[in-house]
Amino acid sequence: MGKVKQSGNGTGTVYPRKNKAGKVIGYRGSYFDPAGKRRYVSAKRKGDAERALRQAMADADRGLVFDAGALTVGEYLDRWLSDSVSDTVKATTYERYEQIARLHVEPDLGALKLKALTPAHLRGLYREKLGTGLSARTVQYIHVTLHKALKQAVMDGGCYPATWPRPSSLPRCAARRSIRSRRIR
Repeated sequence: MGKVKQSGNGTGTVYPRKNKAGKVIGYRGSYFDPAGKRRYVSAKRKGDAERALRQAMADADRGLVFDAGALTVGEYLDRWLSDSVSDTVKATTYERYEQIARLHVEPDLGALKLKALTPAHLRGLYREKLGTGLSARTVQYIHVTLHKALKQAVMDGGCYPATWPRPSSLPRCAARRSIRSRRIR
C-alpha cells in the first residue's frame, strides 16, 4: 500500500461540521491570513469548501482580506475613500464624496454593519434627508456615492449581489428651464 498524501504546511484545513446528532451538515475550511488571524470559509460539500479555501487564501496572498461580518458602513466608506477613490478621481470629486460620507451617511448609517445594510435603510436615509430640507439633487448625490461604494464592495467580495441594497426609487429633481425656453415665451 502506498503512502497517504498529506497537505503541506500553510495550505489550510478542511474539516466536517457536525450537528448534535453527529451528522455531517457541511464543511469548514480554516487558514491564517497574512496578519496571523485565523479565517474561515464554509460550504455544503467538501470540494466546494476546498475551492473556497483556495480562493480565500489566494485573495489573502494578494492582500484582499475582506471581513464584511465585522465591518461597519462608516469604516467601509473610509476605507473605500482612501483605497479606491483617492487616486482615481479629481481632488474636487474626492472632496465631495468625503463630504457626503462624513456629513450625510456616517451619522445615520455609520454604525450599522455592512452586511446588515438593506434597501429599507437606504430609503429611510433618503426620506429623512428630504424631510430635513435637503434638495432632491443632494439626495441623488448621496445615492450615487453610496451606489459607487457598494458596487466596489460587491467587486471586492464583501457583499453579494443578492444582498446588495438597491433602492427602488429616488426623488426626482425639478426640471431645469433653460434660458432659451424663457425667451420664447
